[in-house]
Amino acid sequence: MSRLDFIQTSLLDLRLVQRKAIEDHRGFLSRFYCVEEFAKAGINKPIAQINHTLTRKKGSVRGLHFQYPPHAETKLVSCLKGEIWDVAVDLRRDSPSFLQWHGEILSAANRKSLLIPEGYAHGFQALTEDCELIYLHTAAYCPEAEGALNAADPRLEIAWPLPIDDLSERDRSHPYISQDYQGIVL
Repeated sequence: MSRLDFIQTSLLDLRLVQRKAIEDHRGFLSRFYCVEEFAKAGINKPIAQINHTLTRKKGSVRGLHFQYPPHAETKLVSCLKGEIWDVAVDLRRDSPSFLQWHGEILSAANRKSLLIPEGYAHGFQALTEDCELIYLHTAAYCPEAEGALNAADPRLEIAWPLPIDDLSERDRSHPYISQDYQGIVL
């Protein structure tokens, strides 16, 4: 019996993962990851790194981050506490959804995760105070392969639900996309 539903979004290869809970009077059990179910969905790379984050302030934005090949990664992003607006931007040069974005509300209550494929940038905005996230990555972080976009880039036209209230100096300094940007080749 499948405990995970993989739902295609409007962008190529970007999927929402709905976790199904088994509940009783004590609480619930919800599966985050199963190698067999992910393989059936076409994700065959092993998990190489797991990160846990806390974002304290509502309105804060983190991202938009990605890694260049050969360190490109698939990410599974889930919210453990609070609620976020999770955004993925397709950076793949030959993709029909090149430079398009998709956003989803992820929360502890809705048990949704975003499965972000290689070649996508990722970021999120905290919609509540004290948001905790867990990320499963198919590649370990490599500082030399890190790339980023500016979350406020007018070319992307991301409809952040709240005014961007807090952005790290590092994320604020990420460049805007140039008119001749060619994207990523995987």
